[in-house]
Amino acid sequence: TFATSLILSYEALAQQGLTKIADNVYSYIDTKNSSPQNSFGANAGIIIGRDGIVVIDTLVSAKEAKRFIKDIKAITKKPIKYVVNTHYHLDHTFGNSEFAKLGAVIISHTNDNKNLKTHGETALKNAKIYGLSEQDMKGTKIAYPSLIFNDRMEIDLGGQKIELIYIGHSHTDGSILAYLPDKKVLFAGDILFTNYHPFIGDGNIEEWVKALDYIMTMDVEKIIPGHGPISNKKDIEDMKNYLIAFDMKAKELTAKSNDVEYIVAEIKKSLPPRPEGDNLIPWNIQMKYLKK
Repeated sequence: TFATSLILSYEALAQQGLTKIADNVYSYIDTKNSSPQNSFGANAGIIIGRDGIVVIDTLVSAKEAKRFIKDIKAITKKPIKYVVNTHYHLDHTFGNSEFAKLGAVIISHTNDNKNLKTHGETALKNAKIYGLSEQDMKGTKIAYPSLIFNDRMEIDLGGQKIELIYIGHSHTDGSILAYLPDKKVLFAGDILFTNYHPFIGDGNIEEWVKALDYIMTMDVEKIIPGHGPISNKKDIEDMKNYLIAFDMKAKELTAKSNDVEYIVAEIKKSLPPRPEGDNLIPWNIQMKYLKK
């Protein structure tokens, strides 16, 4: 019926916007059919305090960041005070400049500030490699963090504290967690991928497993992964098992062969299926296991 189709189209629209996670906490979650044009399905969120807003990650381009800002303004008119980059990869930081224009202070870990300075401009120049056209990246400029930290940092937004926590070289050597203790909510960035194959080309598997073990000890109920739906500790456990299995199988296969297609096919057979991001498997194999 007409009413049903209206409801369905409204639901589709609602899905494109920010989802309420807890009081004053919203995020993009669970993007289906991830592509370069929708930031590879990256999640990004906001935390609203009395004094303003903290933004967690900024998506892949100026265009995507503008969509995000529009969605934020539909929820609150408070000023955007800070942007936290959970790590330096393009799908989480290339929207930074649009937020910098609004006066937001960009925060990251020291290591990933260095990584963005080393790799950012090159990645932007070579956006085509990642499936992004000039049109997709129009107006995108790299904006670097101006506030960096090494171990821990706390932001007080007025009635809302956010703890930024570094636990070693996981997904990147500067990946961080953003934790809201009072709400038992954790933004895990790409330390967690749920229903998505993870990108592990910059990762340290042993340290990453330790980071996941650390999350298991935290008092959290809702976890926002870097990609995928709202998650919980079972998803942390699944991620840990995935990384260990992938690493073992990749080492075993690359010791005998450097045929990427064959290795990818074999790895896919041995891993539990994940609906999104399997195009990352060949990148992972080449960057992490075949690069000599």
